[in-house]
Amino acid sequence: MTTVPKEINAAAAKKNSAEKLTPMMQQYLGIKENHPTMLVFYRMGDFYELFFEDAEKASRLLGITLTARGVASGNPIKMCGVPFHSLDGYLAKLVKLGESVAICEQIGDPATSKGPVERKVMRVVTPGTLTDADLLPEKAERPLLAMCSITQRKTVTTGLAWLSLASGALKLMEFSGDSSTVAARLQQELERIVPAEILSGDNGNLFDDYAGTHINRVPDWHFDVVGGHKALLDQLGVATLTGFGADGLGAAFGAAGALLRYAQSTQGRGLQHVRSLTTETESEFIGLDAATRRNLELTETIRGQESPTLFSLLDHCRTAMGSRMLRHWLHHARRDQNVARARHEAIAALAQSEAAGPLAATLAQVPDIERITTRIALLSARPRDLAALRDGLLQLPALRGDVVRCYGPGQGGETGLLAAIHAALATPTACLDLLVRAVAQEPAAMVRDGGVFATGFDAELDELRALSENAGQFLLDLETRERARTGIANLRVEYNKVHGFYIEVTHGQTDKVPDDYRRRQTLKNAERYITPELKVFEDKALSAQDKALVREKLLYDLLLAELAPHIGTLQTISQGLAQLDTLNALTEYAQQHNWAAPQLVDEPCINIVEGRHPVVEKQIERFIANDCRLVNERRLLLITGPNMGGKSTFMRQVALITLLAYVGSYVPAASATIGPIDRIFTRIGATDDLAGGRSTFMVEMTESAAILNGATEHSLVLMDEVGRGTSTFDGLALAWAIARHLIDSSRSFTLFATHYFELTQLPDSHPSAANVHLSAVEHKDSIVFLHAVQAGPASQSYGLQVAQLAGVPQPVIKAARKHLARLEAQALDATPQRDLFAAPAADPYAQEEEEEAAPLAALNAAQQALLDAIADLDPDALTPRDALEQLYQLKRLAAA
Repeated sequence: MTTVPKEINAAAAKKNSAEKLTPMMQQYLGIKENHPTMLVFYRMGDFYELFFEDAEKASRLLGITLTARGVASGNPIKMCGVPFHSLDGYLAKLVKLGESVAICEQIGDPATSKGPVERKVMRVVTPGTLTDADLLPEKAERPLLAMCSITQRKTVTTGLAWLSLASGALKLMEFSGDSSTVAARLQQELERIVPAEILSGDNGNLFDDYAGTHINRVPDWHFDVVGGHKALLDQLGVATLTGFGADGLGAAFGAAGALLRYAQSTQGRGLQHVRSLTTETESEFIGLDAATRRNLELTETIRGQESPTLFSLLDHCRTAMGSRMLRHWLHHARRDQNVARARHEAIAALAQSEAAGPLAATLAQVPDIERITTRIALLSARPRDLAALRDGLLQLPALRGDVVRCYGPGQGGETGLLAAIHAALATPTACLDLLVRAVAQEPAAMVRDGGVFATGFDAELDELRALSENAGQFLLDLETRERARTGIANLRVEYNKVHGFYIEVTHGQTDKVPDDYRRRQTLKNAERYITPELKVFEDKALSAQDKALVREKLLYDLLLAELAPHIGTLQTISQGLAQLDTLNALTEYAQQHNWAAPQLVDEPCINIVEGRHPVVEKQIERFIANDCRLVNERRLLLITGPNMGGKSTFMRQVALITLLAYVGSYVPAASATIGPIDRIFTRIGATDDLAGGRSTFMVEMTESAAILNGATEHSLVLMDEVGRGTSTFDGLALAWAIARHLIDSSRSFTLFATHYFELTQLPDSHPSAANVHLSAVEHKDSIVFLHAVQAGPASQSYGLQVAQLAGVPQPVIKAARKHLARLEAQALDATPQRDLFAAPAADPYAQEEEEEAAPLAALNAAQQALLDAIADLDPDALTPRDALEQLYQLKRLAAA
């Protein structure tokens, strides 16, 4: 019987004390034991190798060949590997898949090592701790987040700390409530922050999963509140956190402690660039839940694509820093109107001075200084990073010159946003002078390749280089002399990395070789020799090359250390550049597409004149602009009209214009006056959550519940087709009750689109509601959408016409028309339809409900009278004059 060999993994091999493993494999297992959940890339010469289960996993994920090396417990040890120079490409793929990798390097000298070369994990790469340009998305952050929860007397306090390691931005937040309230709030904040990796305690179960994000369990003691507070003080180099608005926090300190410990361990060093702290509160930003971010398609379409979105439309930033800031602004619009007003003033100044074009051209020459600064702090910056930083800093005087021409009296003056940006872009003279003197104009990609430093920076390096660089001329001179001395016309003096310097003579000329030639290598057609003179030069030249590389590595480490004191200044510059780039991109777009400056006021209102949807107007040939007027006495618009008539587009454009105004951008409208806004809610579309066990209607009601529980009189609410996921009467009753709640209790500014025409009676009993509709006209059996918002309710829904446009077969359309006529006739005779909103006599609210049902009953009676009049007609007995008179009579009945 054949025995199937059992699988061998690293842990099993480590535990088997009787196993005869090589010293190198024992070294690997010791390293793997300290990183059990990560893929260990173990450096062996020119390759990074993986073993055991790591090899199987990497082979599957990366599509590389799985081989074997050595034996453990009688079975081959599985192995695979990647070339060291191709590491970044493989890391990028693994990180995208959510994997973490420990990079184990050779730190010992193979020439002097008696056993296995000493190795050590020098870097840990995880989804939330990326700093390499090749691994990070250029226009988005990938933050690491830690969460800590403390429960006292049924009250849960959750603290969040998150860090964008690539920029050094560290932020805290804390909130409390019962477990369900905190869980909902946590979901909302995670959707806003979008962490790449989450740290949670071993026993943490408040939130076990978030949209597939990698959750890393770490020991609970890492979340110690007192230890976290001390870690923050040490990291920031301060005696108190009062200046950062962090007084009174608790759980957030615990999260921060775990976060800093983890981030430092992955980098193998301190975080020099994490120098400030921001404490965020719920009231700071305009609230946007996940449904709203998705429905408004801010940075991702509903289908998950990168464009067309609001971000892809506006992102004409010339730097990656600007693009990331624009993305952040779109998701973090500030409630404080002064922030947006300052940006509006800056855009006005840029537009008036016509500086946007020159600024864009100069900004295009600026690299990602923010991320380069981080790599300097983490000692991982490469030579070309420093060259790019130098070239970018050289652009600062030109940028400052353009900025200073933009502001003056009446344009923000010395206290405006542009003035602050001007101050932030001051050239760091000492830093720039160091980079200009030190770094070659076009340095090598890696320090190990040499050629990093400029000539004249270091005398010792220049001398060593001279020895190597003069080798070519020496060899030419030697070749000329030896040809003359020996009479061998085809004698050549050459060099290769394997055999060094040599003199090559063909076999037919070897009888002319002098006695001082020593044979070095025999080839098929020639002999290679070395002479005492050439040997002396070889030793000197090759030694100079090696010494020059060693010298450059030493100088590079010293250069990074000398740049460290400038990290704070460089971060200030990068923030100034990002703001300038974002404002300049918004200015250019506003000028090119006729956007207007919005007015933010203290009175509650949303008054938009000739508003347009910023994305849709770019996708179609002719966009119809529409007004929207919401004031204190007019808070809910009931929007009716046909499918495809533009209801959803109109609603979304109002929300986007409102959001853009608070972002600080100009808006796609002739004018816009907007009052205080605290949150924007949307309930649009029909989606399900099958994995979560929620039907389409359940998702609809869950989103509706979040709106009804969270909306205030300063919120903007978009409700589209509420109640369509259940039976007609259930849906109509729910839609009616939800609309009433928004009018009477929430008092939010609401756009309420519906196909329930019964709801158009709401303004009769609720004066703060008003009817508007998207118009359309019939032409023969087809329909023409006018996309214009007009006062009053729609006359019909045009559902069959839309179905016909969609390509539904004509027999189906005809059958539907006939059945619709029968249904409408039956509905007019149905007593429950006429008394839909009536209440039982014992109901204490019966009178109110009867009053609300009265308009519906009157409408049904009028419809019945119209049908009776039609039934009494005998078309064959009518003269043309009688027919015309009857037509007028029917029109009067319809109008009644």
